[in-house]
Amino acid sequence: MADPLEIVRAHQTGIWRYLRYLGADASDAEDLTQETFLAVLRAPFEDRGPATTAAYLQTVARNLFLKQRRRRRDAALTVDVEFDRIDSTWNRLCARDGGHRYLEALDACLELLDGRGRDALRMRYRDGCSRSEIAERLGIGVDGTKSLLRRVRQLLRECVERRIGS
Repeated sequence: MADPLEIVRAHQTGIWRYLRYLGADASDAEDLTQETFLAVLRAPFEDRGPATTAAYLQTVARNLFLKQRRRRRDAALTVDVEFDRIDSTWNRLCARDGGHRYLEALDACLELLDGRGRDALRMRYRDGCSRSEIAERLGIGVDGTKSLLRRVRQLLRECVERRIGS
């Protein structure tokens, strides 16, 4: 068996970022990261290399994330989430370095945003506002807010992928 401390050191940041990528807030990501390593280290575990270990840890983390959301009866999970697509994107953009380059690119792309798009993102993801709250603050309709957030996320996605070179 591989040294448990080495497994945690090698994969902790990547698992935390992966959970944030799935939608966990920072506190939940911290708790779920710890639970992931506890679950893996309680059972017999054979280290088969960094990539295989990372994939296994992601699966455990994702399952714990979903279990937590189901316990809370999270409304966000009523949407059919395509985890194969999410994992594919994560692995393409983030797996090599645990998301470090992705976060750098995202920060740079966020700096390019201005106006209502940037304000809407801040309200939604930093302040936790609902679409109706954002709509009221920006003086637009709820459908307009939904469209604005979708457009801004698409712009960020394209910008990040250009910066990363994917």
